[in-house]
Amino acid sequence: MSDNGIDVGLIKPILEEFRDQKGAVIPILQHTQELYGYLPEDAMQEISKRSGISISQLYGVATFYSQFNLEPRGRHIIQVCDGTACHVKGAPKLVKAVEDEFNLKAGGSDQEFEYTLEIVYCLGSCGLAPIALVDGQVYGNTTADSLVENIKEVEK
Repeated sequence: MSDNGIDVGLIKPILEEFRDQKGAVIPILQHTQELYGYLPEDAMQEISKRSGISISQLYGVATFYSQFNLEPRGRHIIQVCDGTACHVKGAPKLVKAVEDEFNLKAGGSDQEFEYTLEIVYCLGSCGLAPIALVDGQVYGNTTADSLVENIKEVEK
């Protein structure tokens, strides 16, 4: 157990799985993030120590790919597209409604880590603008009120 309450011993089986695979940084980080919900600093240090992959290489990969998170995230991930079509069709109103209803800011999480709100750019479905995703479920042609209701439904 690390000083920050992270059980870094859980990383050992991940590293064993990829022991003989050169260039397995991405799957190691993916499995680690799946385990903790993000990539804690202590976990990154443990990966580096046990695998011989430099800490700078780990952070280089983790910060290059948007799939990786270095901060804890909420249990529910809300993504609002703010590409051109979505922006013009009301994405900023969606963001404001979610921020107000769930007491969080875009790019962050609420204090209980129930929700994380992310702004994403172009999900490739401009005909459905504005689009939001809640835990990966797509909601197209959505309004601020319907998005808030859809998020509340996920809780049930």
